[in-house]
Amino acid sequence: MIPVTKPFLPKAKEYDAYLQSIWERQWLTNNGPLVNEFELKLKNYLNIEHLLYVSNGTVALQIAIKALELKGEIITTPFSFVATTSSIVWEGCKPVFTDIEPDTFNIDPQKIEAAITSNTSAILATHVYGNPCDIDAIQAIADKHGLKVIFDAAHCFGTKYKGKSVFEFGDISTTSFHATKLFHSIEGGAVFTRKPELLKKMAFMRNFGHNGQDQYSELGINGKNSEFHAAMGLCNLKYVDEILKKRKSLSEYYLEKLAGLKASFPKHQENYIPNYSYFPVLFDSKELMLKCLSDLETEKIYCRRYFYPSLSTLSYVNKTELPVCDSIVERIICLPLYHTLTFSDLDLITRVMLRAQHYEVQAPSSIEADIAQLLETALLVKTNK
Repeated sequence: MIPVTKPFLPKAKEYDAYLQSIWERQWLTNNGPLVNEFELKLKNYLNIEHLLYVSNGTVALQIAIKALELKGEIITTPFSFVATTSSIVWEGCKPVFTDIEPDTFNIDPQKIEAAITSNTSAILATHVYGNPCDIDAIQAIADKHGLKVIFDAAHCFGTKYKGKSVFEFGDISTTSFHATKLFHSIEGGAVFTRKPELLKKMAFMRNFGHNGQDQYSELGINGKNSEFHAAMGLCNLKYVDEILKKRKSLSEYYLEKLAGLKASFPKHQENYIPNYSYFPVLFDSKELMLKCLSDLETEKIYCRRYFYPSLSTLSYVNKTELPVCDSIVERIICLPLYHTLTFSDLDLITRVMLRAQHYEVQAPSSIEADIAQLLETALLVKTNK
């Protein structure tokens, strides 16, 4: 069986060493020493000044919205994981969807301004599959209209834009360290900002609003993470460069082998260093996508329709027709991609896909059409006797 993803795991003895230290200290959570060490090593690796390690990527989004005191409408993308939209609704705001670019799958900046009203407070954009949005265009629109910007960078560990971590952009960026991500701490996430006062505010918010033992400075939530999760993050951080290198080679091999497929792949921004977090394939037709999906599953190869359906169809939002997104969600899948996948695995996956394309349902040949016509005529003659 080939699943769509597998979590990277370090050697058990490496993790066990951290577990032993936790047992000795008996400090399991509440901003323990491993959480602090993990935050410091993350900042050093990413070359950024400010971040907070939190319990997951969804809580990261919720804290970002709350910290920026957003109200009313937030312009966002319909093509993302459900948490991007549900976090907006959870925090009492209204998501306003605009369509996406047909080649990057990111929110289309040219559609944003038309959606801005007197009730708009922010833009929440996802860097889809780790491919940065048009950051500069989005920021320019936000500055022009006095809006805040949150970037959902859940897919972006290791992605760089203009020589910097993509987490450096926007008022706040968020990410996920969930087990399905190329870098993970089993569960986890982070918030990033360049503004020290905003970081301080979010630090209080992730710990119930505590400002000292008996003082509360903010409305807070339990957004902390544990020593056990930080330990896994510390183990895995040592292997990130190796993981990125392997995923790059696998992705390039996929592109080479699928050159003849009736499909396209995301266009990337300039000044961008990718992290190869996913391998999405946008088929020319829904029919071919479904046939490939079925044939792959027959061989116990499991892909994912990611993202499907459009978030603009959720039951708790105002349904919006968005032609580009509505078309893409019907034709896109993500292929298996993880550290232990082999080139032989990719040979099998791509061979099944190309074979599915070769034998996809086609219009009958002229001879087949003539035979069908003769059979239909014979049936009519028999019926009329």
